[in-house]
Amino acid sequence: MDKLVAIVSKVPTKVRYDDDAIDRLNNRYTVLVMVVFAVLSTMQQYVGRPITCWAPKEFTGSHTKYTNSYCWVKNTYWLPFEHEIPKPHEHNKRGEIIYYQWMPFIFLIMAFFFYVPSQVWTSLNSKSGVDSDNILAAARSLLRANQTDRRDKMLRLITNQINRFLGNRSQLKTGCSLAFQKCLSSTMCCLCGKRFGNYLLLLYLLTKMLYIANAFGQLFVLNSVLRTEYNLYGYEVLRQLVSVSEPDEFLNSTIFPKVTMCDFNIRRLGNVHRYTVQCLLPINLYTEKMFIFAWFWIVMVLFLNSASLFQWLLRSFCGDDRLKYVHGHLVCAQRVDEGSHPAVCDHFVHEYLRHDGVFLLRLIGHNTDMITVNDIAGSLWDRCIDDDAIPKKAGLRPNGTRPRGTPPPPPSPLKTSPKIPRHGFNHLTPTAPLDEPDGGVVYTPTTEDDIC
Repeated sequence: MDKLVAIVSKVPTKVRYDDDAIDRLNNRYTVLVMVVFAVLSTMQQYVGRPITCWAPKEFTGSHTKYTNSYCWVKNTYWLPFEHEIPKPHEHNKRGEIIYYQWMPFIFLIMAFFFYVPSQVWTSLNSKSGVDSDNILAAARSLLRANQTDRRDKMLRLITNQINRFLGNRSQLKTGCSLAFQKCLSSTMCCLCGKRFGNYLLLLYLLTKMLYIANAFGQLFVLNSVLRTEYNLYGYEVLRQLVSVSEPDEFLNSTIFPKVTMCDFNIRRLGNVHRYTVQCLLPINLYTEKMFIFAWFWIVMVLFLNSASLFQWLLRSFCGDDRLKYVHGHLVCAQRVDEGSHPAVCDHFVHEYLRHDGVFLLRLIGHNTDMITVNDIAGSLWDRCIDDDAIPKKAGLRPNGTRPRGTPPPPPSPLKTSPKIPRHGFNHLTPTAPLDEPDGGVVYTPTTEDDIC
């Protein structure tokens, strides 16, 4: 056992952060819940005694053991005590229970399908030319970095990766109908792909839809396997909980019965003897609770998935919201004026970042903090200006402020007066303007006669 634990501990595991909290609720916590239920149900089957049948008086110990094993393998059926035992040919009167032997596998299959959408996202997003998980890992390292040199290094790394991805994508844009395609892509997002700048976003939204389809499908399969009278198993549980007058009535569940019937034949001396025994299923006492919890858990996950998808759709396809989001971070990063209109970064958002760039910033914000997003957005803004990706004049931003490292514009030419100033101040020489708000020029005396 120690060797097995040592081998498992050496298996490389990597926690990914290229998603949001709702995605991790699906592919981590829900998977963990289902695996725990699978382990518990397995322990109940192989550690305890899952079924105990009341054998006839003439049965010996081996006969009783055979009866228990046979009724566990063969599907038992539930029958109310006030009903007569059906005849051998009356199969339609037997409500067979077909699931309790397969409970560990059912929970494992549920866990597998909750994990599949995350693998679809992981395997396909790397084909976009950038690994979002590497960017998110670098962003988390930037969040934890305390030294200035390390922070600057991580910030340059993130900026270079995103800029390379955005630059490679822009090189794919060719064709005479480029303007029309860009218009459709930015407004309706009906065109998808790397060249339209929305590959990562649409792939992520597809993953969200897969999570919703998986949760909805699992609810449907659960209702089919349990063969409930209602389309919603949880509704039936709540109805029974409210309607019963005695606690024992709730324990006598028709879906997870604790007492069932089992029919089997035994050949003895050439004759076939038919027996009907009553069996107790203590495993159903725990299985029912696990299924109730799993059903309401999946309903909660389905609701949160739907709300998360709606939120991402609203934020991603609303141009004003994208502008305000990026503009707010640029203001915090001191790249644009606080009172400026969000339209000053219109070109930066729609032509440089586009859907995928803004999506990466939002994803970084979900996994780090606001300061980290401010630094990355500001660094991308500076890179855009350095690469001439944003129209500028004399090194100025669209709103007239200068980025860090941009030299001031050359001084304006000296405007002299046609009149000769008094006191012989005709040897004055202008110096460089000192950032006067009115563009004034400071004069400096050059001779002793100029000093009064």
